[in-house]
Amino acid sequence: MAALDSTLASFGESLAVVDRDGEQSYLALDGAANAVAAALVRAGVRSGSVVATVCPAGRWWLAGTYGAWRAGAVLLPLEASHPPAELRHPVTDSGVTHVLCTAESVELANELAAFANAQIVDVREAVAAPNFVTLPEISDDDDAMIVYTSGTTGLPKGVVHTHRSLGAQCSAMVEAWDWTAADRIVCVLPLHHVHGLVNVTFTSLSVGAVLETPGGFDAIKTWERLASGDVTIFMAVPTIYSRLVRAWLDADEATKARWSSRAALLRLMVSGSAALPVSTLEQWREISGHVLLERYGMTELGMALGNTLDRRVPGHVGWPFPGVEVRIVNEDIVDVPDGDVGELLVRGSQVFNRYLNRPDATAESFVDGWFRTGDVAQQTPDGYRLLGRASVDIIKSGGEKVSALEIEEVFRTHPAIADCAVVGLPDEEWGERVAIAWIADSADRPTDAEFRAWGKERLAPAKVPFNYLCISELPRNPMGKVTKVAVKERFTTAD
Repeated sequence: MAALDSTLASFGESLAVVDRDGEQSYLALDGAANAVAAALVRAGVRSGSVVATVCPAGRWWLAGTYGAWRAGAVLLPLEASHPPAELRHPVTDSGVTHVLCTAESVELANELAAFANAQIVDVREAVAAPNFVTLPEISDDDDAMIVYTSGTTGLPKGVVHTHRSLGAQCSAMVEAWDWTAADRIVCVLPLHHVHGLVNVTFTSLSVGAVLETPGGFDAIKTWERLASGDVTIFMAVPTIYSRLVRAWLDADEATKARWSSRAALLRLMVSGSAALPVSTLEQWREISGHVLLERYGMTELGMALGNTLDRRVPGHVGWPFPGVEVRIVNEDIVDVPDGDVGELLVRGSQVFNRYLNRPDATAESFVDGWFRTGDVAQQTPDGYRLLGRASVDIIKSGGEKVSALEIEEVFRTHPAIADCAVVGLPDEEWGERVAIAWIADSADRPTDAEFRAWGKERLAPAKVPFNYLCISELPRNPMGKVTKVAVKERFTTAD
């Protein structure tokens, strides 16, 4: 049996998951997974079949996931809040044969099943049925899960992970962050991206920790859990931390004091999936006493770089995780000297197997066994810095390459700006002109000239934005990442 699935029963009657239906032990979860596996086999699932899930977070999602693996299937986790039209591509592209659901998601499951002529399996009903079926042997090199990318440059690509690559990701985080069975974590992240899937869910259950799945994010309820004294680890995206900060600021003084003092007792808080503004990091440190641990990863490889329990440097994403090798190379795939900027390459057993049905894209993404992340990075004495995606965050203006993330960090310190996003706009003379979309933090509305004068005092001329656009909200994907293509479109619309 594959590594992530083989340990459930070994934790016996210890608490595994807390969800809207109450508490469930590891032994009960193990039994439920076996029942779902049997139901899937009876329904025609064979080794390599793709099984989608739109189950709600909690015991039913977990039983469906582990059950699919035990039946030899490949899991396709989907976000049930997304409209069917959005989910059509992953369902048809992956060739889904079965869809796992519960009564609350059966309507969506039926629509998705129709896209691929798939069968519906109700997990609750499966758990209650007899499970006397012989299950297949699972190899660590078998396909385990398909996670679709955000699709910022075209249709989303299916990233295929094996049981081995998922296990390696979990093992690296357990070692790096000292996970034990004594830990307890609240999952407020969606279960169709690696952050919520691997970092929170699979890693916690691989060591016998307790996983709380409230089924979504609510700032007040999350604060109350952080202040409960039960939780030891919390992981979220920067947007969630910003919302928690706002909720804290809106609370009365007694509540603020209680939340802050109790949250300080957690042993680890992690931020990822998008760049963490230093301003948010500082606010969170003042409120909770925690310096958020920043790390860097991708759908294709899980976590590659991370600050450590002992050392966290704002604006940096730390050092390679256990078992991970990294390089920074130039356009000729030659290693650059330490301190120089280049593309980040990653190698290790945690790297994905392939892009589903896209052999050309897979081949283009690897060079001599190294995965090309497409991210521009720099190694410094304080760890690695990420300067952004080569395609959208590195702007070529007047022959110079500038980092959009660096410019954003500076402009977030402007008193009139609550948040911002920097993009490059096509320009005949400069190649690209730096442009910034910003959200107002007050009634103050500086002119473009005032903004430029302020920027020139803090940045090199090529980095100072030329275009300024005040908007009410930055467009983001479900993981909280700003979608730069949509930001560029705002400037076009504004014209």
